[in-house]
Amino acid sequence: MSTLAHVFEAAGIATIVLSSNRSVTERMKTPRALNCDFPLGRPLGKPNDAEFQHGVLSQAFGLLDAEAGPVVDDHPEVIVADETAMTCQIPPGFDPSLPPAVDEAKGMRKAYDRAVEARGSTGVGRSIDADGVPDALGILHAIAEGAPWKDAGIPGGNTTALCHDIRTYYEEAGLELVGALNGSADVPDGRAAEAWFYESTEAGKTVMAARQAIKDQDGPFPAWFYMSPGHR
Repeated sequence: MSTLAHVFEAAGIATIVLSSNRSVTERMKTPRALNCDFPLGRPLGKPNDAEFQHGVLSQAFGLLDAEAGPVVDDHPEVIVADETAMTCQIPPGFDPSLPPAVDEAKGMRKAYDRAVEARGSTGVGRSIDADGVPDALGILHAIAEGAPWKDAGIPGGNTTALCHDIRTYYEEAGLELVGALNGSADVPDGRAAEAWFYESTEAGKTVMAARQAIKDQDGPFPAWFYMSPGHR
């Protein structure tokens, strides 16, 4: 974003960057930036807190009054991410003859559909749609069991996009199951949904097992590493 800010400024368009890393912002000499020590993915800090979010934006737009740059200001509040997995009851499976993750994904479908209806959109779709999630998990299960990853039929051949779609399918369904999308419960903190996916679901375990299998098969670094967040 700091690089794009320079491009836009060169075209005569004033910019403000909401920064999550002060040292990078300073090194890039970003024209105007508000450094926000918030969990990644939450540039305005607090979900569903309009007053707090408006405060962030007000401070950011105030940087337009600076006489000279680059200028980096800091938001006064620090928000520490709680990475405790959210508590979410996973619907029961239907067919014990299927790989556990495949059966589980089928059981999550109604919750996912309710989530899409509530939000009016979905983040699933980089390489597969919701219909393709069970089959994709079947492929990852086969890889985890020893099938050559190059011949497994990964949709689009892109493991990163595939795993993004699977995780998004689950997280959207999970947020619906805990009531966060209909206002009956608070939005889970920080990486709570991510932690739930990788630590509590069969799909998350399958993704990680396939990731390790691809690595063990000497798959190239990008093919396995980005199947999950780097800290995992």
